[in-house]
Amino acid sequence: MEKNYFFIILFTLMFFVPQLGFTQTRDSNLSTQQNIEGLSIYPNPVNNGKQFIYITSKNSLTKKVEIFNALGKQILSTVLIGKELNISKLSTGVYILKITESNISETRKLVIK
Repeated sequence: MEKNYFFIILFTLMFFVPQLGFTQTRDSNLSTQQNIEGLSIYPNPVNNGKQFIYITSKNSLTKKVEIFNALGKQILSTVLIGKELNISKLSTGVYILKITESNISETRKLVIK
């Protein structure tokens, strides 16, 4: 009888110990994607005659705004204190906006007709 207990314990340890030693864990910070809360860009699409777009968020903090063309070339980089961004120098086309607020970045598409 004593030998049976020994083999049962040995058999159980062989299956559970390696699983505990080699489990994969995910870092909760890496798997959670952070977004700028309440981010809004309007009007979008923009008619060519417009001079400004408005970028707002729930926290209304200072934002760094970078604008890229369809080829990925940076066209404009600015720090936005309010909510009004001057786009009068942009021609008709599709642009990518990278908005950073409190070390959180989001990208959005901007269409100018």
